[in-house]
Amino acid sequence: MRKKIDRSPAASPFSSRRQFLQKTSLGLGAMALSNLLGPGQLFGQPSAAKSLAGGFSGPHFSPKVKRVIYLFQNGGPSQMELFDHKPVLRERHGQELPDSVRNGQRITGMTSGQTSFPLIGSKFKFAQHGKSGAWISELLPYTAGIADELCFIKSMYTEAINHDPAITFFQTGSQQPGRPSIGSWLSYGLGSDNEDLPAFCVLLSRGRGNSQPLYARLWGNGFLPSIHQGTQFRSGKEPVLFLNNPAGMGANGRREMLDCLQDLHQGQFAQTGDPELQARLARYEMAYRMQTSVPEVMDVSDEPDHIYQLYGEEARIPGTYAANCLQARRLAEKGVKFIQLYHQGWDQHNNLPTNITKQCLDTDQASSALVLDLKQRGLLEDTLVVWGGEFGRTNYCQGRYSPENYGRDHHPRCFTIWMAGGGVKSGYSHGRTDEFSYNIAENPVHVHDFQATLLHLMGLDHERLTFRHQGRRYRLTDVHGSVVKEVLS
Repeated sequence: MRKKIDRSPAASPFSSRRQFLQKTSLGLGAMALSNLLGPGQLFGQPSAAKSLAGGFSGPHFSPKVKRVIYLFQNGGPSQMELFDHKPVLRERHGQELPDSVRNGQRITGMTSGQTSFPLIGSKFKFAQHGKSGAWISELLPYTAGIADELCFIKSMYTEAINHDPAITFFQTGSQQPGRPSIGSWLSYGLGSDNEDLPAFCVLLSRGRGNSQPLYARLWGNGFLPSIHQGTQFRSGKEPVLFLNNPAGMGANGRREMLDCLQDLHQGQFAQTGDPELQARLARYEMAYRMQTSVPEVMDVSDEPDHIYQLYGEEARIPGTYAANCLQARRLAEKGVKFIQLYHQGWDQHNNLPTNITKQCLDTDQASSALVLDLKQRGLLEDTLVVWGGEFGRTNYCQGRYSPENYGRDHHPRCFTIWMAGGGVKSGYSHGRTDEFSYNIAENPVHVHDFQATLLHLMGLDHERLTFRHQGRRYRLTDVHGSVVKEVLS
């Protein structure tokens, strides 16, 4: 039998009737709202989030897309080997980078001791593809096949020059850790379309190159209620850690435990009004429902052979990039709003030609397959797919110069990302770098501009999506950012 919670005056920390009413008004109102909405919707819908955590009642305006799949290429892919065709670098191969181009700009500690900065042209061939005539490297034949679906931004830039602050900046809007991630902001602002799965899911894969570490804070909720943090899905028998019942506990025991926890949390919530107590309870309930929903969405045994032919045979191997792209499509079908993939291995300071070839073999077919698969299912028109890393690479050689076996250092001044799907122009290229791919020549797009545009496509005004914390209102884009209207369809 469940034990009743002691709510007698002796158990209460309140010293007066006035103090009790002041501190429990939020809790009583929230519990009443819970009964109206139903327990599964307490934190899954925007109206509940607004009551308990200062959230928002859905989008600010009509959204162009319902979900985002973000294919983050961790390490900084070289734009000059993939998308930014620069014949001048080949013509001036081995010559010194002109001082007028570098103009005293900051470089990393890894090349600060170099006395020479020889230009390196890509050893890979480029060609124009599709009706759009997009320049794409021979390393990406499958991506070239969907050139007319893609919207390139070739003028991205950031202030961050090292991996950890750079990736943190892209994911949270700040180079310093501790802020909520993009997926958490979307969960906070929009809620969930599927009460049996989190609004924000994360998948990780590792390439065959030099891998920079990834930290769980990159998909953390920061100062937002914990119900909005990303949930990491893994390969293996336990896709989500601690989801399964402990040894000796069945479904009935789990249900009884959660009911007891609900009594305890609601009793404490009535006294303190702390919304994090309800957020914690909502996560417990979500985990209970995920015991059924996660095995279903992770079971790919029903996928036909032609789908594996589309994504590549590695899609049959759990934990690979191809398998994660396939899982991303399945999560999108289930209504998950933000699906974040991280693929490690793009940090190529040396032996770049060999390593980037391996990375492209891992990612090219599956990335294009995801776009094609979404399109054939009618999902691409309301899904945004994003492909890109935290910065680009230098046009000069890092370390010892060799025409065939070279490396490139970090370069935050200009790099390329692509998007595909609803709300963005297809077969379009925005921005341009100079002939050396060192500086932006036109239409610069900052990290905050990209974030503002992503939120806009989901129906959120980045200036209005705020959360009050430690006496001030925070937002993903801080006090910066403008929507890049030129890329919108």
